[in-house]
Amino acid sequence: MKALPAAVAVVALTLAGCGSHDAQKKTAKGAEAAPVAVRTVKAASIERPAVYEATGTVRARSAAQISAKVMGYVREVHFALGDRVRQGQLLVVLDDRDLDAAVRQAEAGLNEARNAMAEVDNAIASAKAQLELSEVTHGRMKDLYEKKSISTQEWDEVQMKLKVAKAGHEMALSKRSQLQARIRQAEEALAAANIMKSYARITAPSAGLVTEKHVEPGNLAAPGQPLLTIEQAGGYRLEVAVEESRSGAVRAGSPVEVELEASGRMLKARVNEVVPAVDPGSRAFLVKIDLPAMQNLKSGMFGRARFAAGARPALTIPADAVESRGQVNSVLVVRDGFARGRLVTLGAGAGGEVEVLSGLSEGEEIIYPRPAGVSDGTRVEVRP
Repeated sequence: MKALPAAVAVVALTLAGCGSHDAQKKTAKGAEAAPVAVRTVKAASIERPAVYEATGTVRARSAAQISAKVMGYVREVHFALGDRVRQGQLLVVLDDRDLDAAVRQAEAGLNEARNAMAEVDNAIASAKAQLELSEVTHGRMKDLYEKKSISTQEWDEVQMKLKVAKAGHEMALSKRSQLQARIRQAEEALAAANIMKSYARITAPSAGLVTEKHVEPGNLAAPGQPLLTIEQAGGYRLEVAVEESRSGAVRAGSPVEVELEASGRMLKARVNEVVPAVDPGSRAFLVKIDLPAMQNLKSGMFGRARFAAGARPALTIPADAVESRGQVNSVLVVRDGFARGRLVTLGAGAGGEVEVLSGLSEGEEIIYPRPAGVSDGTRVEVRP
């Protein structure tokens, strides 16, 4: 009889042990299945301004390509690439020996014409004296002829001498007029020769920056052949190619946002000029946008112009709801009581919101803010 209580005790202990083990299992299972309380936001579609983007290149508003007006070998070069030059600064000197010879020849022609003027003046004075004498003689002989004191032959001779004297005087005056015209021609020839000589000294037409250099001492400069390019100081602009289908939407004076890749800055600007012709190759027209003054702005820089193009629907979520790992972006959505990872493609962001281009649908619930430890497959419970 004493053995029975001992057996009962063993069974009781065994059952107690089993009950304790089952309780532990239930407790562990319950801990694993307990949902995590989260809050969510819905992916919402809103109206956003539509933007058309065009790329282009920064260029100086005014650039001068300098070339020689006369042919000649380059004797001196007084600038380097990247120099800032002032207006009137001497840049290139050409060999001007033949131009000097032309100037001296023109000077000799002018001096010869001027020296001939003294001879012509003397001839005029002599012709005038001869005319005055003939006029006095004509008057005196006229009285004698009227008194029948001289013959008709003598009177005819007096009249003829007067006509010859008048003709001689007029001829002398005519020669003087011709010589004056010759002097003016010689002066103009000398001025032209000096102008041609001045072309041997090439100066900067305006202040600016030397951006191209195509000349060295000893080179043969020819008219129309570029020697250098000067970008005038005072401003730059972005020139972009815009699709012909948008010709009616872009006008001079329209506001536009410009992003320069080198600076990473977004600038407010306005369209200055719209070229009316369309390039048949690219099917685009050129738009010139004046840029505000800023440091380190150089021609040739790459830039983007963003034009307003109405409005469009955009699916947006809080930017902080996105987890980014390198180039991969993901969010957690609630599906059937579980957190599910979803890869998304993002667009532009603004005001703490980011546009979702793909990966989500309107109305889907995104876990936000994301609690620590919640990942794909975690059981969750949405709470307000």
